[in-house]
Amino acid sequence: MDLSIVIPMFNEAENVESTLKRVGEALASFEGTYEIIAVNDGSIDYTLETLKRIESQNEKIKVVSYSKNMGRGMALRKGFQESKGEMVVSIDADLSYDPQYILDLVHALKTGQDTDLVLASPYMPGGSVQGVPKLRLWISKLGNKILQFALPNRIYTSTGIFRGYRKRVLDSIELESDGKEIHLEILSKAMALGYRVKEVPTILKGRKKGRSKFKFKKTAASHLVFSVFEKPMIIFGFLGLLTLGIGFLVGIYIAYLRFSGGLTPGRPLITFAILLILGGIQILSFGFIAIQIVSLRREILRIQKENLELRKEIVNKGNAKGRGATRG
Repeated sequence: MDLSIVIPMFNEAENVESTLKRVGEALASFEGTYEIIAVNDGSIDYTLETLKRIESQNEKIKVVSYSKNMGRGMALRKGFQESKGEMVVSIDADLSYDPQYILDLVHALKTGQDTDLVLASPYMPGGSVQGVPKLRLWISKLGNKILQFALPNRIYTSTGIFRGYRKRVLDSIELESDGKEIHLEILSKAMALGYRVKEVPTILKGRKKGRSKFKFKKTAASHLVFSVFEKPMIIFGFLGLLTLGIGFLVGIYIAYLRFSGGLTPGRPLITFAILLILGGIQILSFGFIAIQIVSLRREILRIQKENLELRKEIVNKGNAKGRGATRG
């Protein structure tokens, strides 16, 4: 199998038929074999019934389903596990991105020998946004700007679902997220392992049918936690330097009072300045320790990758021996 398309779906009954039809039409010119994996993430409308009907009529479509809604991350993980293609593309069910861009992502993977992961990017030069509510667009842009400081490479759009992967990238990462934070988890772990990321300019359009699953509080919290986790000095450095700076300013003020004769013995301001300076030093120390923990995490990821590759090699050898014994 050359290509797998993974589409998570939760209560997308209004979009199922048109989405699968448009994706199929976009792949009509694709030179190779492909499959479309629709993952029903515990929908409570008639999404599953529609998917099953279409699956029975089209051999290229495969339905993966489970009864409880677990989140986009779990849906993607299930789809990735079932995918057989050497390249894997994930796209949203409401087709906020035109499925014709699938071929652009695939082309970028095919022609870029050093490209392992391709992101559809409406925020990079050449990309654009149409019909998205202004508040949601502002929140999204701000979140991606903040995340630029956290990621080692300059990524304009790090939170989108529309991406292309080499299957070996997904096979070498142990994914854990159940929600939308999976997009950041994949990026973080892939770049920590040395995989190369490329962005392709695209147009993002607002949803026309169905209801958006965007949740501001949950999304914002996950992005902030991710930023601190990836670059702990963003928060520890800021707070540490701020505390130290205030402590030194208070110290300068105390020195001024001392030489001007206005400093009274036992004034709590002296204790306050000392506590601020010591606190700032301690916060910065926590930041340096956190940096070491991040480095250790990257080493653990590399070990996990090697273990996964070794496990896969052992399984392949076992399967080869089994086939040989059967022929014998």
